[in-house]
Amino acid sequence: MFLDRYFKFKENNTSLKREILGGLTTFFTMAYIIVVNPAILEACGIPKSASFTATVLSAFLGTLLMGVYARRPFAIAPYMGENAFIAYTVCKVLGFPWQVALGAVFLGGVLFFFLTLFKLRAWLSKSIPQSLKYSFSAGLGLFLAFIGLNISGFISLGTASAPVKLANLKTPDALLAVFCLLLISLLMIKKVRGAFLLGMLSVTFLGILEGKIKIDSWWSLPPSLAPTFFKFTEFFRYPELVLTWGMFSVVLTVFVMDFVDTMGTLIGVSARAGFLDKDGNLPEIEKPMLVDALATIFSASLGTTTSGTYIESASGVEEGARTGFSSVVCAFLFLLALFFSPLLTLVPPYAYGPVLIIVGSLMIFPVVRIDFSDYTEYIPAFSVIVFSCFTYNLGVGITAGFLFYLLLKLFSGRFRDLNGGRILLGIISLLFFLFYPYK
Repeated sequence: MFLDRYFKFKENNTSLKREILGGLTTFFTMAYIIVVNPAILEACGIPKSASFTATVLSAFLGTLLMGVYARRPFAIAPYMGENAFIAYTVCKVLGFPWQVALGAVFLGGVLFFFLTLFKLRAWLSKSIPQSLKYSFSAGLGLFLAFIGLNISGFISLGTASAPVKLANLKTPDALLAVFCLLLISLLMIKKVRGAFLLGMLSVTFLGILEGKIKIDSWWSLPPSLAPTFFKFTEFFRYPELVLTWGMFSVVLTVFVMDFVDTMGTLIGVSARAGFLDKDGNLPEIEKPMLVDALATIFSASLGTTTSGTYIESASGVEEGARTGFSSVVCAFLFLLALFFSPLLTLVPPYAYGPVLIIVGSLMIFPVVRIDFSDYTEYIPAFSVIVFSCFTYNLGVGITAGFLFYLLLKLFSGRFRDLNGGRILLGIISLLFFLFYPYK
């Protein structure tokens, strides 16, 4: 069978059925991006309809390339966090036109492409200490769980004295989220294959029966890309805007956030999937990194922000996905979303939020491998975990870890623990915090 030979199902201890299930689960867990990304980018003036098409096509192209070329079960889509940074900080606070902001995203993608081509990104990835690699998975897990708790309606914003508080669990949405969490947990305990997908679809069906979810139409024609297609070229027409320290801070921030988000997600999800070798490295990491770079170039060209590997890919991995075929399945579901978005985006937050909570809990286990007796290893790892979660930004958490690692090793005289890659990552992280456009 061609698929078996190409994707190596037997070698990866998986099957066609399991890969399809993994692709379905990953898609439905992250399908919210189809609606959420255009809504966020509308705040900076990017036309919502064109942004929808750009979002879907970016996810389709990137995820398909990840499946066929890199052959990994990782889905790609425009990053949450980076989209908000562009919309609210770069455009609304700093005042850059959205076309210029997309130019910065395009430039970041091109830089990544050449850095990957010359294997500099892989070299840096292999330079990361083991303790930080373990913290990436744990930080991703806590971050995912925090996102899930928020969108499920279990927690809400509080006051200055208690920034986060327990939400009202008596609301219909919260009760359905509780039911979904319990249902998926019980299915997992019973070792039922497809627990996440069954849980999401069951609760979505309940929402339809109760009238909370209404199906107005089954399909629609995709909106035109014309308002956003190749508009990033405006970046090169405004030298008075581009050649400023403000734009330098934007490009640096986009560059670093994409670099560390992708690296952290690849290593974190791979740790859970069992892809890492004995040294904690992902074999052939250049391939998914190259796909990530090309996906960002696609995104900026089509009219949306930085794309990369999604942490929700962990949900498909938990369902058993181990090859790129699950990514191919997920990619074509994104393509279908161009025409069936009213149907494919029916899954509500109280159905996919609990999935993120459980997947997050499953990703925390590598924390036990961190050496808690060595503070120069433990404190940087801890900073990755807490900053990722409580700044709501994986990029901030990982750069904090790199910076703490460099400083603590230097000030404690542990120079032998440092190498060229670790020093460079620490310096890049320092520049990130120095030039980050705080507002």
